[in-house]
Amino acid sequence: MARLNVNPTRMELTRLKGRLRTATRGHKLLKDKRDELMKQFLELVRRNRALRLSVEAKLAKVYGSFVLASAVMSKESLEEALMCPRQSVSVDVGVKNVMSVNVPIFDFHTEGDSSDIYPYGFGFTSGELDNAVYSLGDVLSELLELAQMEKSAELMSDEIEKTRRRVNALEYVMIPQLQETIRYIKMKLDENERGNLTRIMKVKDMMIAEARRQEEEAGS
Repeated sequence: MARLNVNPTRMELTRLKGRLRTATRGHKLLKDKRDELMKQFLELVRRNRALRLSVEAKLAKVYGSFVLASAVMSKESLEEALMCPRQSVSVDVGVKNVMSVNVPIFDFHTEGDSSDIYPYGFGFTSGELDNAVYSLGDVLSELLELAQMEKSAELMSDEIEKTRRRVNALEYVMIPQLQETIRYIKMKLDENERGNLTRIMKVKDMMIAEARRQEEEAGS
């Protein structure tokens, strides 16, 4: 692992040790965040799969009823029957924070007469159309919930990938670089200390030798 290009000084060593502590703490927090996101993501995926199967089964029933209705009614009659709906639906979109991810919350409101959802009289329409309209109204809430879940899963998946890259960058790049650089600086400082100690010992020996020489000269 390549080390950082820094001067091997004690001040730099102290600074790098602080960065290493921060990086190690950040690595642990990001790993915990990634693991919790994965746990919630997998739970969301399981719920999403079950709901999608339910919605697809109900939509298949709706499409089948519409196909039968279009077979027994003319295209013009079918379009005229569905031209003016009795109810309207409004959707409020909010957000919920899940592990720093803002996932959407859909809340819908139905306006109109809830006791009569059919926008036509029964004299000139088929029972298959009645079944299709009723089934479609019944699946609407699940459709919105499915859309909410799938968007939430997409956002959480993106956040998991970002967190995973950050964890890997800290674990395999930054932390090893800092550790290697700290080892290098310690080694250089130890070498300098040994060199200084050797020089001090040589100076001491020279001073002792000089003192002895002066004593010998004074005695003679």
